[in-house]
Amino acid sequence: MFVFGSPRSGTTFLAEAIGRVPGFVDLTEVAALKARIPELVRLPREDAASRLRRLLTVTRTLGLVRDLRAVEQTPETAFLLPAVARAFPEAALVHVVRDGRDVVCSLLERGWLGEQRRGGADDAFLPYGGSARFWVEPARMDEFAAASEARRAAWAWRRYVSAVLDSGVPVHEVRYERLGSDETVHELASALDAPAEPLADALGAAHKGSIGRYERDLSAEQLADVETEAGALLGRLGY
Repeated sequence: MFVFGSPRSGTTFLAEAIGRVPGFVDLTEVAALKARIPELVRLPREDAASRLRRLLTVTRTLGLVRDLRAVEQTPETAFLLPAVARAFPEAALVHVVRDGRDVVCSLLERGWLGEQRRGGADDAFLPYGGSARFWVEPARMDEFAAASEARRAAWAWRRYVSAVLDSGVPVHEVRYERLGSDETVHELASALDAPAEPLADALGAAHKGSIGRYERDLSAEQLADVETEAGALLGRLGY
């Protein structure tokens, strides 16, 4: 199965929680897959699907977990969903959605898209700073580089979430704000054909204190930048 969504949306927490359920194993973010996604998204679906299946089959074999249900949690899988569905038609696909304003707060905290951090790379192995990532629209690359860090963070959230919504691939959506609710637990357990009780125990550790943090952490100027870039999608999702 695959857990994906915008960075800082709770994908790691959810994948780790599912990985603790008997019969499942969390592969974390498979580095070989994550590094190749910018290349894979440019390939025809069939070619991308073939390479994706081969890569993850080798990963499971080397990890001695072929008899367990593997959970892959790379956020950038959001941009590969048609190929993922083709490569693994039996897989469960879980999209974690979080309020984009709170995602911006978390991305600003990390500094991945800011100009202050020098050297090293972000979680997608790309240099820190405002250089355009593979998910930036080609016609808007200069605009991205000139944007504020808050707007770049909102841009990332919009592109990742839109990639899923516009993919045409059926997914099971989980809202970050309701991760620990009984409704989420039972719907997810049903979607995964997994026992609800151990899943409820794992999801019970969800942190509610990070919900709505934008109200205290974002300045009026930052919030305006976020709404300029992603306001339409925030509204579409009910935020």
